[in-house]
Amino acid sequence: MNMEATIPDWQELVARKRNECREKIPKEWILSTEHLNASPNPIDYDVPRRSGLLSELELDITENYTATQLLRKLAVGNVSSLDVTTAFCKRAAIAQQLTSCLTETAFPEALKRARFLDAYLEREKKPIGPLHGLPISLKDSFCIEGLQSTVGYVSFLNNAPETKSSALVAMLLDLGAVLYVKTNIPQTMMTGDSENNIFGRTLNPHNTALTAGGSSGGEGALVGFRGSIIGVGTDIAGSIRIPALCCGVYGFKPTVDRIPFGGQVSGAKQGLPGLKPAAGPLAHSVSDLQLFMKTILKNGQAWKYDPTAFGAPWVDGQRSPDAHHGNLTIGVLSEDKHFPLHPPIKRALDLAIERLTRAGHRIVRIESQSEELSVAYASRLAFQYFIYGPEEDHIKPSGEPLVASVAKFSAPMFTGPFPVDQSLDIVQKISELHYAHLRVCDSWRQVWVDHHLDVLLTPGSQNTAVAHDTYGWPPYTLMWNLVDYPACIIPFGKASKELDPEPMGTGDEVQPDYNPEEVDGAPCAIQVVAPRFQDETCLWAADIIDRDIRG
Repeated sequence: MNMEATIPDWQELVARKRNECREKIPKEWILSTEHLNASPNPIDYDVPRRSGLLSELELDITENYTATQLLRKLAVGNVSSLDVTTAFCKRAAIAQQLTSCLTETAFPEALKRARFLDAYLEREKKPIGPLHGLPISLKDSFCIEGLQSTVGYVSFLNNAPETKSSALVAMLLDLGAVLYVKTNIPQTMMTGDSENNIFGRTLNPHNTALTAGGSSGGEGALVGFRGSIIGVGTDIAGSIRIPALCCGVYGFKPTVDRIPFGGQVSGAKQGLPGLKPAAGPLAHSVSDLQLFMKTILKNGQAWKYDPTAFGAPWVDGQRSPDAHHGNLTIGVLSEDKHFPLHPPIKRALDLAIERLTRAGHRIVRIESQSEELSVAYASRLAFQYFIYGPEEDHIKPSGEPLVASVAKFSAPMFTGPFPVDQSLDIVQKISELHYAHLRVCDSWRQVWVDHHLDVLLTPGSQNTAVAHDTYGWPPYTLMWNLVDYPACIIPFGKASKELDPEPMGTGDEVQPDYNPEEVDGAPCAIQVVAPRFQDETCLWAADIIDRDIRG
């Protein structure tokens, strides 16, 4: 019997794609079996050094600088773009072998561009743009000319490589960046676990038994492993912020359409009223998040690349009008009974509040006195937006199975009824959803006005990174997508089985339980939120908060 003839067509497509991806990694960048097998859990961050694949200069470049610092060196030729690009290409290749964080790679093209940029700087005596020579990684949904954008669907493997780059890709290149890798995502891009049948499961570099988050999980793992200095993800329910908090890095979801979003592949039905995704950065500091936002929005040129992007420029030095002498009025979101905080998250949030109070900031507790301010209600309203319209089925055409996290189809409906009657016709339903949405937005507007808030401090999630396929519904990130508020994740503290030894159940199978042994050492995080279009204020306050919680 010919066993090969029994292999489903989708598996043949996947096998060919995986082989193509493996072949694209230079043989001299492949880890030895010794280093692959000896890598403990958590992954040893010293593997790049012990493997001997990176020189001392390349180790220094990838481990000891922020993007801001590297750009200063690149602009005056103190370090070459070729050296920086080679360093991050090598480290990304290592990260891929340990965490499966990449989809497409463009190492030869990136090195060719780096040589071009070095020649330009030598010839013209000036950088080509503000991102001259800086390698930047991108989520797989961004189109780069010459590469595929499969976004985790096997059926998309039949698509030709892209012939036109996404708006942000074109802009990054014009600004002088080097684009070298695209990163892994979940099948459907709508779960907190970045696994698909093409590229496999992205592992958390802090603990491979835990999720790296989703849907920008490849970015979270790559940045967390320092295989990228700045990565770009997208976020419609927490898809930047969840990987950031799971992998212990900084992440920022801007207001929708401030960063050019056009020309991406998603697989979702386009044009229906509902929640819109935002593109934004993951990085190693608040200052690097600010660097990305300022550079993209400088002079308000984004509209030249994307007709949906707002033309408003970044305003340097924008401060909240209610802040005095650097002291902030910080609202603290109350815990939702349906989504109780796991002990390490509660401990990190309480410690942050204690240190911010000691630093002189005013803390205001915000209680959910109306349904419109409820985390659970916001979750149900957002969920109804996600499911009310027709959906594109990109899985059935290939015959591939659902991955575990998608098959679970996590939903918040255990917390109460749909906000809008599901039996209404589509036009009535759209209208009723609109008014329900407006009431939530107006309620949060009133909170800011009544309490003279600068920002809100919230958990990024009820949990840290958890076991694969258990992340569940993302209430504490999704609610800010619903009202389109900018939100920043700040890594702060770690889970500890000694400090938080008691297990905790959530009372619902949709959401993860707290297992102190399982998540010991996992990064914790807090979230800073500001009103719509106050992205500058959000990151300004996040910088202050980040400084003051660390003493």
